[in-house]
Amino acid sequence: MDALNQFGDVESLFVMEIISYALNVLGAVLILILGWLVAGWLSKRTGKICEDSERIDQTLTPLIVKTVKYLILFATIIAVLSKFGFETASLVALLGVAGLTIGLAMQGTLSNVAAGVMMLSFRPFRVGDFVNAGGINGIVDEVGLFVTKMHTLENIFLIVPNARIWGTEIMNYSRNETRRVDMVFGISYGDDIDKAIRVIHEVLDADDRVLKEPEPLVAVGELGNSSVNLLVRPWTLSAEFWMTRLDLTKAIKQRFDKEGVTIPFPQRDVHLYSNNGGESPD
Repeated sequence: MDALNQFGDVESLFVMEIISYALNVLGAVLILILGWLVAGWLSKRTGKICEDSERIDQTLTPLIVKTVKYLILFATIIAVLSKFGFETASLVALLGVAGLTIGLAMQGTLSNVAAGVMMLSFRPFRVGDFVNAGGINGIVDEVGLFVTKMHTLENIFLIVPNARIWGTEIMNYSRNETRRVDMVFGISYGDDIDKAIRVIHEVLDADDRVLKEPEPLVAVGELGNSSVNLLVRPWTLSAEFWMTRLDLTKAIKQRFDKEGVTIPFPQRDVHLYSNNGGESPD
């Protein structure tokens, strides 16, 4: 009789253990699902707040969103493991040691992280800026901790390691509001220089995109081998730089044709000498 009672007690304890374990599993699954949903919702909400805020730079938005999501997921995993009796303090310490080990094995990756932190701190460019970074021309789409995502003017997608960008010169074509358009036009030596300069000024004055201040510069730059080269230096808004340059080049060429100002082809005088040292009559 005692043996049966003991067996019954063991069976009851076993059933209770199974029920307790099943409840822990169910609770862990619910916590995991809830944490995943909360992480997704809160990260999207954070991104919306960052986009609507005038104080938060759009360059930082992806990093803030990912940080919020990963922090919630990390807390969710800790909560799930605690349901199964894991010591969370020991787990955090273990993760710290594992992180240090991985960090030593990924020193090259850490250099990208360090460069990413520096770029996010000093902000040499922002999302949407047209830059030359790491020898690559492109429009910035996203600045992350490891890489910077860009696309070229031909809409080719680029991923550039942050260390490559931060270790070289960075030229930001979009940071300043205005930009100078540098052009050179060659005219024939027989043409009237003052007339050519006047024609160029008229073309510049007719284009509303050319700024009055700073005043455009039109001057003789050099006397070339076959042409007098005129420097044309108008200013325009950075966002209108390329179309202004292209349209002015076309407009000045058309006005030169109309006014009879010639743009010479490169040419060279050739003298032929005979074998006896005298110059050939040809």
